[in-house]
Amino acid sequence: MTLEPIVPKILSVRRIPQASAAVLAEYGADPARHRSLGLVTCDQDDPTYVALDEATKHANVDVVYARSFYAGSRHASGALSGEILGVLAGADPEEIDQGLKALIRCLEHDACFYGANDDGSVAVFPHVVTSLGRYLSKQAGLREGEPMAYLVAPPTEAAVALDAALKAAEVRAVKTFPPPTETNFSAAWLSGALNACQAAAVAFAEAVVEVARRPREL
Repeated sequence: MTLEPIVPKILSVRRIPQASAAVLAEYGADPARHRSLGLVTCDQDDPTYVALDEATKHANVDVVYARSFYAGSRHASGALSGEILGVLAGADPEEIDQGLKALIRCLEHDACFYGANDDGSVAVFPHVVTSLGRYLSKQAGLREGEPMAYLVAPPTEAAVALDAALKAAEVRAVKTFPPPTETNFSAAWLSGALNACQAAAVAFAEAVVEVARRPREL
């Protein structure tokens, strides 16, 4: 099975070297530890959550804010809004720079949605995080360094595919996001050994492709 990658578009990346106390508080930063912020918007939300986690593995930064926007990037409030706003906080601008660089590398070369049918109208995110950073590990209730399958698809496809993924490997669902999410997709995070997470992700993607090919198969 070969899936066509849909490379995320990074729409804005900005740094606030010395953020005001009010802005730090607005985005959940701790003024006692954080002075600088890094902001990013992108047209794909789930790859950006993965990229924010990646930033915590390469710099002393915290993800203090990460939110998907309602109805997705096609209904964004502006040309630079995209589907998500992520905010990193750190003690100094240099840490923010390192975190943003890691985030950008992840979005450009690693985490992305894939087209599951010929015209790309059905998209799937069958991503495996080989080693969780501080952000996603906390969100998932797992330890730093553990692997995790991060699986996303539209509602019907996701239901069928999650069932296939759980049957394909020794994994467990640590968190599920039933539809509708902010972007009207459905998602699940699965935990297990790395090879099990990879097998589950493959089974998930294959099932999404199958549903996209034959959506009314009984």
